[in-house]
Amino acid sequence: MNKFTFSYPTKVYFGEGVAADALRQELPKVGKTVLLAYGGGSVKKSGVYDELKELLLASNKEIVDFSGIMPNPTYTKVQEGANLVKERQVDFILAVGGGSVVDCCKVISAQAMTEEDIWSMEYEQGKFPTAGVPMGAVITVSGTGAEMNAGAVITYEEKLWKGPIVGIGASFAVLDPAYTATVPPLQVLSGAFDTLSHAMETYFGSSDADNVSDDVALAIMRNTVTNMRRLLTNIHDMQARSNLMWDSAMAENGILKVGRLTDFQAHQIEHQLGAYTDCNHGQGLAVIHPAYYRHILKDASEKFTRFAQEVFGKDTAEGGLNALAAFIRDCGLPTKMEQLKSKVAITPEILRQVADTCNIIKSGPRELSREEIYEILCECL
Repeated sequence: MNKFTFSYPTKVYFGEGVAADALRQELPKVGKTVLLAYGGGSVKKSGVYDELKELLLASNKEIVDFSGIMPNPTYTKVQEGANLVKERQVDFILAVGGGSVVDCCKVISAQAMTEEDIWSMEYEQGKFPTAGVPMGAVITVSGTGAEMNAGAVITYEEKLWKGPIVGIGASFAVLDPAYTATVPPLQVLSGAFDTLSHAMETYFGSSDADNVSDDVALAIMRNTVTNMRRLLTNIHDMQARSNLMWDSAMAENGILKVGRLTDFQAHQIEHQLGAYTDCNHGQGLAVIHPAYYRHILKDASEKFTRFAQEVFGKDTAEGGLNALAAFIRDCGLPTKMEQLKSKVAITPEILRQVADTCNIIKSGPRELSREEIYEILCECL
């Protein structure tokens, strides 16, 4: 394994009914004014909003509501949140929702503590934030593992760009699987596929033989597939939801990535596809992964064979890839671009622009050309 320094600062409260205990322990440590950030109305319909609001008020906190964080959070929304934090002198941010809400808040946290434009700071000056408004996360939609790190994925609409921005991570996270109960089944499975994707893309990166990171990644993949199948039998299976919630956290808390390089090429392609189409992230990955893996199958044949054997119980690399494609269909996830909900018609012309502007990963089994990325995208039409 390569040299590494590993730190795991996020305190996790896991299990049904843990929110009350978590907030009673954590809220006395923060200032009076709390930004309560969330997406649409689902947290209010489910009762999670009222529960958390009651806990905040019981701790004598002043609540500043910040709603409307979209599934693919925009840079405009980040700036709106940062301005509100400054205007109301917010002491603490509580992000309530899935990866989109948490990602948005991580960048709001950092942007609120600097007068520099954070995108320009990171992408033009190569500087990254070292301070931010303290924040915590209450997860209602699992899959992204966003609560486990400081990275965020934001859509910069004016630039037709979607990609990573480094923010400030949550000091604590509440992972209550019961909070996912009101999420539509397809959204649950889309999030779980994102978890599977994180583990796959870490595993298929560059690593030495017989390392523990690969072993753990394979275990996370296998467990994710097992529990997604349990949900196909019973979408209300709370034990399966609980297992998937921790799979999501494990896939993105850094443990799988230490001492090795990763291959997040499918994510990079999907991010840029999302910048043009605003499609669901997990569903976009479901469409792209089989096509991408067919292109690199021979470049990592040993790893694909092991993946086939340990995750899907198949003997050959090709058999494992076919099993992955069949699993995606069984889950009811999209397999073609036309099945994705998009703000524009997904045409070869749009896909050409996606291919020409997406980030190319150099640490995968093989570096792709833009022409090959375009071929992969067109195979998904």
